Amino acid sequence: MNHDVMTALVLIGAMTLASQSLARLSGLPAILFLLASGVPLVPTTGLIAVDAVFGDLLFPFVSLGVAAILFEGSLTLKLRQIAGHGAVVRNLVTFGPFITWAIVTLITYTFIGVSWPLALLFGSIMTVTGPTVIVPMLQSVRPNRDVANILRWEGILIDPIGAILAVLTFNFIVAQQLGSVGLDLAWQLLRLALAGLFIGALAGQLWGTALRRYWIQHDLQSVATLLMVFIVFWAADSIEHESGLLAVTVMGIWLANMRDVHVDEILDFKDRLSILLISGLFIILAARLEFQQLRDVGWPALI
Repeated sequence: MNHDVMTALVLIGAMTLASQSLARLSGLPAILFLLASGVPLVPTTGLIAVDAVFGDLLFPFVSLGVAAILFEGSLTLKLRQIAGHGAVVRNLVTFGPFITWAIVTLITYTFIGVSWPLALLFGSIMTVTGPTVIVPMLQSVRPNRDVANILRWEGILIDPIGAILAVLTFNFIVAQQLGSVGLDLAWQLLRLALAGLFIGALAGQLWGTALRRYWIQHDLQSVATLLMVFIVFWAADSIEHESGLLAVTVMGIWLANMRDVHVDEILDFKDRLSILLISGLFIILAARLEFQQLRDVGWPALI
C-alpha cells in the first residue's frame, strides 16, 4: 500500500508539472490539461485506484486543500478593489446562485429525468464556480482590472455560500422525507453563518495582531499561517459542520484589509502552494470519475 501511495504521488506530481507547462506554452487554461491528466487514472483503467490508495485520508486532504486555496484567494480581496462595484459582487453572490440553481434544476429535471429532490440537490451544487476554476481562467483570459476583481471576489465568496446551500438543500430533502419542520433548516443556516463569520473574524483579528507585532518569527510566518488556516477550518467545522470554508474565507478577507499587516510574503508562499493544491485536486477528482455512470445517464448529460 505504501508503494501504491508513493506511485500515486509521483504520478500526480509529474502530471501537475506537465499540465502547468503545457498550459503556459499553449495559452490555454491549465484546468483542461489537469482534467485530461486525471483520465488515465480513472478506476476503469486499473492504473491507480485513488479511493483505495488514499483511503480515509482522501476527503480530509481535499477539504484542507480547498480551505488553503480559499484562504489564499481571500487574502487577495482588498475592499478598495471593488470600490463602485460592490453592488455587482453582492448581486452575483446573492441573486446569482439562486438564478443558476433554478435554471440548472429545471434543465436537469427536464432533460435528465431525475426526481425533483435530486434535481434540486444537483442544481445547488452547480451554483459554485470557486477559485479553483475562476482564478486559473483569469490568468489565461486576462480581462480588464475591474472585471477581474469582480470575478475574483465572486469566485471566492461563492464557494462557502454554495457549500452551505448544498448542505441546506440536502438537509431539506431529508427533513421533508422525515416530515420535519422548516424551522430546523433556518436554525441550521443561522448557526452556519454565525459560526463561520464569528470564528473567521476572531481568527483574522487575533492572527493579524500576532503578525503585526511579530509574535511569530518572520521566516516562520508563512508556514504558521498555513497551520492556523487548518486549525480555524477544523475548529469551525467541529463547532458547526460545513462552516469551515466560510471561516477561512472571512479570516483571509479580514487579514487582507487589516492595517499594518504585511501579507505579501505569505501570499507569495500561498500562491505557489495553491498551484500545487489546485493541480493535485483536479487530477485526483478527475481520477475518481466513473464513465459508466456517465453512460448510464446518456446523451442528455451533454446538455
